[in-house]
Amino acid sequence: MSPGSSADADGGDAIPQDAVHGAAAPSPVDGPGGIRPVDQGGALQGRAHFQQQLRELEAHALGGLDLIVEQLDRVLEALDHQDVELAQMVIADDDRVDGRYLEVHQGILSLLALQAPVAGDLRLVAALLHTIKHIERMGDQCVNIAKMIPLSGHEPPVRQELLGALAKMGAFARSEVVQCNAAFAGRDVGLAEDLVRQDREINRLNREIFRLAIEIGDDADTREWAMHMTLVARALERIGDNAVDIGEQVAFVVTGLFREFSDSSQTAGPRANPAPDVTH
Repeated sequence: MSPGSSADADGGDAIPQDAVHGAAAPSPVDGPGGIRPVDQGGALQGRAHFQQQLRELEAHALGGLDLIVEQLDRVLEALDHQDVELAQMVIADDDRVDGRYLEVHQGILSLLALQAPVAGDLRLVAALLHTIKHIERMGDQCVNIAKMIPLSGHEPPVRQELLGALAKMGAFARSEVVQCNAAFAGRDVGLAEDLVRQDREINRLNREIFRLAIEIGDDADTREWAMHMTLVARALERIGDNAVDIGEQVAFVVTGLFREFSDSSQTAGPRANPAPDVTH
């Protein structure tokens, strides 16, 4: 008698051993061979839900750039009029920017806990984490500008030439914030790369303001005010840099490759040739 069978008492046909022990009946949801098929509909529905949540998080993150535009408008007005009260409002409203950062950051982490993104979704998740951090830093720079305004008193010895250069810097910085928002929302790499052009103007004005500050004269109060304004210029320059950084994230989302845009802090002109190799 084979080990895989048994016989009845009358020596009839062999009965398979699994029938003796009782084989489990196939589940009605099992496919051929008892293999359960993959629930394609459920997987597709879960992926669609994930992408919808990701789109909402992107919109929430880019809405942070709208908050930065509001903060910039108010702090530039406060700077132009040396309005201490308006500057204090800018400082207090930074909580909204910080709150947006925390909401987006936590939202992305919660989303990752539910489903692992792949390909383009993964690039977008990584880019949003970088972008919301740059937005938070822009908000901090607006606060830094606002904190400079009260330091020289309610009637500081202002110089209109220097304030005019700062106003131009502020206009360029605002334009960069708006443009990096549009570039990200539209996945427009060309628009993102154009941020470098405006950033060069901001850097040029930053150097011009520094020159004006050191040539402003011998009056101690005026020199102190001018030094404060160079810190304002530095903060505006950093806002422009963060806008360019967001533009670089646009290129990453679209192409899948991260690359730094050309260094806008360098003045235009031919590059020096490398030193000759004198080793033998």
